Parts: sequence; structure tokens; C-alpha cells
Amino acid sequence: MPPSPRSVLQAIAQRVMIARGLAPEFTSAALAELNAIHGPATATDSVTRDLRQLLWCSIDNDDSRDLDQLSVAEALPNGATKLLVAIADVSAVVKQGSALDAHARQNTTSVYTAARIFPMLPEKLSTDLTSLGFDADRLAIVIEMVFAADGSLASSDIYQATVRNRAKLAYNSVAAWLDGRAPMPPPIGAVAGLADNIQLQHRVADQLAALRHLHGALSLETIEAHPVFDGAVLTGLVADTPNAAKQLIEDLMVAANGVTARYLAAKKFPSIRRVVRTPLHWDRIVELAAEHKSALPKDPDAIALEKFLLVAKAADPAGFPELSLSVIKLLGAGEYVLELPGSAVAGHFGLAVKDYSHSTAPNRRFPDVITQRLLGAAMAGLPPPYSNDELAALASHCTEQEDAAKKVERQVGKSAAAMLLSTSIGKQFDAIVTGASGKGTWVRISQPPVEGKLDNGHAELRVGDRLRVQLVRTDVERGFIDFVIGD
Repeated sequence: MPPSPRSVLQAIAQRVMIARGLAPEFTSAALAELNAIHGPATATDSVTRDLRQLLWCSIDNDDSRDLDQLSVAEALPNGATKLLVAIADVSAVVKQGSALDAHARQNTTSVYTAARIFPMLPEKLSTDLTSLGFDADRLAIVIEMVFAADGSLASSDIYQATVRNRAKLAYNSVAAWLDGRAPMPPPIGAVAGLADNIQLQHRVADQLAALRHLHGALSLETIEAHPVFDGAVLTGLVADTPNAAKQLIEDLMVAANGVTARYLAAKKFPSIRRVVRTPLHWDRIVELAAEHKSALPKDPDAIALEKFLLVAKAADPAGFPELSLSVIKLLGAGEYVLELPGSAVAGHFGLAVKDYSHSTAPNRRFPDVITQRLLGAAMAGLPPPYSNDELAALASHCTEQEDAAKKVERQVGKSAAAMLLSTSIGKQFDAIVTGASGKGTWVRISQPPVEGKLDNGHAELRVGDRLRVQLVRTDVERGFIDFVIGD
């Protein structure tokens, strides 16, 4: 009997992980440390607050078990709102210099491939002992923010607390309820007051997003696809689309990451920032806008770009994800950089924020663990646990490994897509150019949402161009999907 599609993809994922310098398996030393951990971290001092009574909830993917954050809101006088974000205290369990830490430091991120997840931390931790799971008491770093009635940040603080998740919620069902398309998810109704609390969080998040967009945060919307299996059989690719619940969490996390960065700066601590620099290919973004009958200034301007995106989305909602994808490709990738006390690094062009430090997903991102350790030292009045040279090297390493992880995910995803398209050789599709360089030209079709290479190169094509392509070849093992220009 031939191997199943799932097992084929798992073998490809394992091979590609190794080829990209990522460790697919934990070392025996890491597993020995894991076996010696018998429970979650608990408070060991009187400073840690007990906030288990609050209406904490998690909102994540339907199948997520590595829950990094909870949130809760409280209405204050004069239209103000206190918003708390609790982040799983991974640093209390995974010690710096340990074998578990070494594995996380090598990979720097969990890798989510089509057929297998390679977690940064063992599942005993990431989905249990360091996860903010339903009805479980867990140690957390709490980011407290008070927003005035106009959505501006009035005050903030960071401290350690014990929390308890009162409702494990999923993006799609919460979004359908918030949009009025479906009834309230039962876990919300089971907790008195939770519905009003989530609605309050939603209102504050909308305010925060509106303020960021006024300052040039970009309204980008892409369609990502993930494979769907029936047992071991690959049955299709399903698109993940944005929704109100995902936006709610994103807006709260952007705010929390900003508070974290500014807290470390106020304590005269170094930090690792996430930046997206001023785009190098602004000239092509200007050309794309002109093709949509809009004018952008010659020099990069996030506010002007956001206005163009809003007009384009209103004019063509169905085609907007393709335009967004082109803009994202032209903006360039994000990177991690060291910020020293008193210095200034580039901000995040796409989010229109200056202070941005990844801190809200320590179960799946190593930069967040580093930030958590820096916060712990700052809160305790201790010196930073890393030297500046070490932080600079880690920032560069995290950027490189995150890029490697994305390439693994894309390659295995293309292998899955190649499986599905293997019976469609000769078929023609509408496509958009997503990459154009000396290495070749790449295009993306929308049904199914798959990217492949355009054979024979076409130097005249640029990112954002639309064309008709014909599928001529697939290679599952190498994740190749090849097109030629169609009729």
C-alpha cells in the first residue's frame, strides 16, 4: 500500500526542517528536563496578584491548545476603560540556559506545516503547563492599560498575577456573534457578565484600531489557505479570512506590545523590537495605485497609502486580498533589531507604531520569551539577563530562523497544493504576480489559493500584474508548481 498523503507530507516536512537548519525533534537532554517538570509554575511571593476572579477569556483558532493570552475589560468613570492582557509566564518554567531553552533558542518559533506542527516547546508545556487553558490556574505577566474615552492611552503597568481562563473561545464563532450573523457561543452565555465584557473589549479594540489607522496603519487583508484532511487523506485547501474576533485580539496585542516596549525603555533596559522599515519598493506601490486610478506621493507615506487601500477595498472587495498581497510583498519582511536605552530604531510601517516589542506569544516565539525575561528582571530591579551583544546576535538569529520557518511552511504547503493540483495539468487560471526578480517570477492563483513559478521568466512582469496562466507541472517532493502564460 502506498504511503498516505499525510505521511508523505510529514516526511517532507521533517526533511525540509533539517535542510533549513531547524531541529524537528527535541534532544534527550530536553526531554529529561521535561520529565522532571510535574506541574505549572505557581506564585512564590506576596507580590504576585491573585486575579483569578476576573472574567478572563481566550479567543484563538478552533483547534488551538497553546493559549498564550487572555483578556478582560472593566468600565471606569468618564467613559474610560481598563483593559488587562494576561500573557502565559513561560519564563517561570523554561529556565535560561536549560536544554529546553536551547531548543527554543535554536528554532526560535513553532513551525506550522500542512501535516505536522513542530512546537518550539514540548506540548506538555505549550498546550498544558504553560498554556492558559480553560479553568486552570496559571501564572501570567499582566499588561494593564487604561484608555480614556477617546481611545488614547491614559496609563499602563505590568505585573505578575495568577489568572484563570473562564471561557475558551474560537475566532469564527465569536466573530459571527459580534457581527450579528449567529447566536452567542454557549461558553460565553455560561459565564455571567462575559458577553458584556467581550462587547466592551470589542469597542475599545475598534477605537484603538481607528486611532492607528488615522496615523497610517494599513488596512491589509490577505487570504491564507490551510490543507484539510479526512483522516490521512488530503481533501482540499480552505482559505482563512480576517474577521472581527481576529481583529479584536490583534488590536489588543498591538497595544500590549507597545506598552511592553515602553516599559522596558522607561526602566533603561535594552529590548528586541519588531520593525518593518520604510518600503524599498515604494515606486512600484505608487504604480499599483495609479493602475487603480489613485495617486500616491513620491516618498513613502503610510497615511496616504492607507487612504488608497480603503478606497480600493470599497471599490472592489472581492479583489482586495490580491491587491493587499501585492502591497505586502512590496513593503518587505519584518525583522528583529536591538534597541538600546536612549536610542531609536525604525518603527513598524504597516502598523503605524513606533514602539513594538513581540511579547504576547511566548509559547510559540522565542523573542517573546526573551522579552519576558527582560520584563522579569526589570520588575524585580535586577540587571538584564542578556548582554547587549547577545541580544543583538539573538535579534539577527531570530530574524533568520523565522524566515527559515516560513520557508518550511510555504514549501510543505506547496507540496500539499501540488498533490491537489496534480490532476489539473493543462488547466488555465487567473493569476497575479507575487514575486519578480532575477531568480524568477512567481504567480498566485485564487481557486485554490496557491502560488507557483512562471516558467521561462518574464522580465517585463512586475508584482501586482494580472495575467492568465496554465498549469504545466507539479512536483510533490520538491513542492514545485509550474505555470506558463496562458491564452
